[in-house]
Amino acid sequence: MKIKEIIVVEGKDDTTAIKRAVDADTIETNGSAVNQATIEKVRRAQETRGVIIFTDPDFPGEKIRKTIAEKVPGCKHAFLPKEVAIARNGKGVGVEHAHPKAIMEALKDAQMMHETIAEEITQEDLVTAGLIGGEGSKDRRIKLGKLLKIGYTNGKQLHKRLMMFQISKQEFAQALSVVLQEEKNE
Repeated sequence: MKIKEIIVVEGKDDTTAIKRAVDADTIETNGSAVNQATIEKVRRAQETRGVIIFTDPDFPGEKIRKTIAEKVPGCKHAFLPKEVAIARNGKGVGVEHAHPKAIMEALKDAQMMHETIAEEITQEDLVTAGLIGGEGSKDRRIKLGKLLKIGYTNGKQLHKRLMMFQISKQEFAQALSVVLQEEKNE
């Protein structure tokens, strides 16, 4: 599978893992303190070929994702659930530990993201859906994050993440319906 966009990863081991899974070019941030030169490379890549941000599902990875997304608007986002990115020895989490098939899936999902959001999801929608501030809201957010492939977020981050991943109101409603149905069946 050939990827047109340039993939932003954290380091050399991530690049190696990506190249095992797909034919793609990468830009490495080399840590969470993303410097101006890296931002300029990402900006240039976004203008010419497009960018997919594919960082580790941990705090430093999310920090890098947020920094780049703020400074270079319009990037696509690929996400790996934490459980498929854990090292075999259980010590460490990252893109470099994921199976090539999981990497391919995450990149396909990033490419198929909706280009437009028909109707924006509001903070009120999240409260009404029981995803913020209520009993069981954390568990619902965990399940929703897995279904939508946007990762776990706290209540404050959820709206931002839904917007960042360009989740449509319809897609959100469908995923929420699955989460609530599973909750009923438990």
